[in-house]
Amino acid sequence: MNEQIRAREVRLVGPQGEQVGIVSLDQALQLAADVDLDLVEVAPMARPPVCKLMDYGKFKYEAALKAREARRNQQQTVIKEMKLRLKIDTHDYETKKGHVLRFLKAGDKVKVTIMFRGREQSRPEMGKRLLERLAGDVEEFGVVESMPRLDGRNMIMVMAPHRVKQAPAAKADAEVIEEAPAAAE
Repeated sequence: MNEQIRAREVRLVGPQGEQVGIVSLDQALQLAADVDLDLVEVAPMARPPVCKLMDYGKFKYEAALKAREARRNQQQTVIKEMKLRLKIDTHDYETKKGHVLRFLKAGDKVKVTIMFRGREQSRPEMGKRLLERLAGDVEEFGVVESMPRLDGRNMIMVMAPHRVKQAPAAKADAEVIEEAPAAAE
């Protein structure tokens, strides 16, 4: 920036993005001083380096605003965990399935873990069958993101909610609302 630039010649870009051309560093600094802007090196590795006339403080401020807005708009992914045992009773299974459904409806990912103990470890296919049954029971609300895999004494499967396209659904609701008053008349 300004006097920190070490090249003898620079390719100069004006404040509105117009190409000024290749000029000496002294001339570029003089042009920057004339319009009360900073000379900022945009592409230092180019031959000759590319410099632009801009208000550097305003540029940094706008870049910080964009970064803050990007952070605000990014969505946090929450992973809920549901632990099961291989020998689970039907009522307990239904309760755990209800929790998984609630998590998926809320838009959270669910990590389902089956814990094996003792001789259960020799029957991982039973755990896989239980996880596939659970995936089948909740398939209308979520999709299996990672298939069941054995991880030490546990078998893990990750489920994610279905991607919902917001715009078409909202549009369809608006059409239904518009049609309702016409039918009432």
